[in-house]
Amino acid sequence: MDFSIENEKERQYLNQDFTPMKELLNRIRHSFINNEKVDLKGLNLDNIFQFQKNISFTYITLFQEGLKPIRWGSCKNDIEATINRDIEKIKAYSTYNKFEITNSNKCRIMLEFITEQTPTKIENIKYATFINTRFEPGVTGLKIILNKIPYIYMPTDAWTLSQMDLKSALNTILRKTHIKDITNKISERIDILRQADYECYIIKSKAFITYKEDEVLPLYRGNIQYEYTPEEIKNQALSGADWIVKNQKDDGRFLYYYDAKEDNYKDHEHPNAPEDNLYYNDLRHCGGIVTLIRAYQLTKDKKYLEAAKKGLDFITTITQEHDYNGKPAAYVFYNKKAKLGGTGMILIAMMKYRQETNDKSYDEYIKKYSRHLLSRIYETGEMLGYYIHPQYNNGKPLIKMTNEERRQTFSFYYPGEALLGLGLVVNNFEDDTELTNEIIEKSKIALDWIVDERPKLYADLFTSLPSDAWLMQAIEEWCKHPDFKKENYINFVYNDAKTMISKMYKKDDSPYIDYEGSYYYNYGDHFYPDGSRSEGLIGAYYLAKNLGNQDLASDILEACRKTAKSQMILFNSDKNNYAHKNPQKSEGSIRFKATRQWIRVDSIQHVACFYFRLYFAENNIEVQ
Repeated sequence: MDFSIENEKERQYLNQDFTPMKELLNRIRHSFINNEKVDLKGLNLDNIFQFQKNISFTYITLFQEGLKPIRWGSCKNDIEATINRDIEKIKAYSTYNKFEITNSNKCRIMLEFITEQTPTKIENIKYATFINTRFEPGVTGLKIILNKIPYIYMPTDAWTLSQMDLKSALNTILRKTHIKDITNKISERIDILRQADYECYIIKSKAFITYKEDEVLPLYRGNIQYEYTPEEIKNQALSGADWIVKNQKDDGRFLYYYDAKEDNYKDHEHPNAPEDNLYYNDLRHCGGIVTLIRAYQLTKDKKYLEAAKKGLDFITTITQEHDYNGKPAAYVFYNKKAKLGGTGMILIAMMKYRQETNDKSYDEYIKKYSRHLLSRIYETGEMLGYYIHPQYNNGKPLIKMTNEERRQTFSFYYPGEALLGLGLVVNNFEDDTELTNEIIEKSKIALDWIVDERPKLYADLFTSLPSDAWLMQAIEEWCKHPDFKKENYINFVYNDAKTMISKMYKKDDSPYIDYEGSYYYNYGDHFYPDGSRSEGLIGAYYLAKNLGNQDLASDILEACRKTAKSQMILFNSDKNNYAHKNPQKSEGSIRFKATRQWIRVDSIQHVACFYFRLYFAENNIEVQ
């Protein structure tokens, strides 16, 4: 579908001169300060705001660090009367006097107004097809009229409330109605609404936020828009690495999870974990280490290596040993599990650290981790996902596994992580020839199985959008060795890269201007600005470049630029973190969803590491 005309209008709108809107927001601030009505004389808003009676509900919101935002929306006979009504109602809030309205650097004002509405029914609202009754978090909202009272979920509510689904939007509205008193179940509330006499509209809006003393920022999806430049992705990647360093704990662990909306560390996947024992993940910890090493490669700032070393030392405290052919082997054991990927990731991190520092103090760990990974290569070449899992064999080592157990513990990610670690050892560790020779021998079997046999054995587990970015990077590394430049390995990487590119939204094939470069499984899906997959894509670029396939390398590099731009909306800056309870805490971090205000160490890792490698490519910087 071609959405080029409407998208171009949206781009032109966002790029116009917003001096009149800046003046309007200045007058709104002065109205709060001076207790005077807003007067719009001499202010030409025609290109920005065409007020429509009964449609153009207009909301003013005050944001300030540490305070719950206060907001009011109304729709009077004209824009002037509407704005003055909003101001009057906001000033009536009991918390209004806590806002330092005179300080534009502290108190930010958002103005949002409805521009159009499309009548619909709840059952006709869609999420995975581009129609005018689609609910698109942050871009569209809802207006429901019940008992002649309008209840409105503005598009920016998805951003400020950290939501990204229709169910949450409907419940946000229903909690303001009498239906909330009938049942606590969201599904039942929605069913009651369906049976009621109601009107429903999909709405669109325009929104603006003040920024510091003399700026007003137009918002799209509640967020600001970035243009791709190598310097911008470098700055975002380094900010992410700095955030990891700043929040590292004394024992070497990183801040695993942060909810910027609620200013707490409750992981949405483990909401019942006690405050004094919050969930942590060893694989994502190791990804944080790799991020810091990448930052060091760019800056040569030793603070990153020092933090990386603390991270490495933490993993050594959760390492256990076993015997492998009469020699010591070691694995990472955490959360009652020993994952193939956990040991693979620490091997990657230790090898990257060794390459940058020539520090050989971890060499015995490197040997032991490598031996453990070799012990997990099944006789067919399949790499077994778990050595210990509490749900299998009473939590004892899984030496022999049935076909069903191997299927149940299958992972797309772990074998690639393990093979990347082993590839780094073969190419860079010269202190144990016997070990590296065994790695070469067994890795050939493992790579042949994973490339040729796995798609047949586990065909039903594959999705239309490839997810094996770690294996793409592993093959990139292995192809540096003369014995591993095999056509089936190389084609695996190239084919996955081409499929990823084909599963990217293009500039004008969606009605949303920030979709370009993001991924989808099926056309029409909500977009995936995905750093994890992009790490595999940039790995494919380097593989093509190293093998002299310049045309393909150029095509992949251009796709990397597109998908990098889509991920820039995940960055938390002082411009877009206005709705966070603690903006100073979130600044510099990288989220993993477009409107969700959730940050995890791996949401930073994947995007930042992709950006670092892309920046190196853009500037022809040679790094290991």
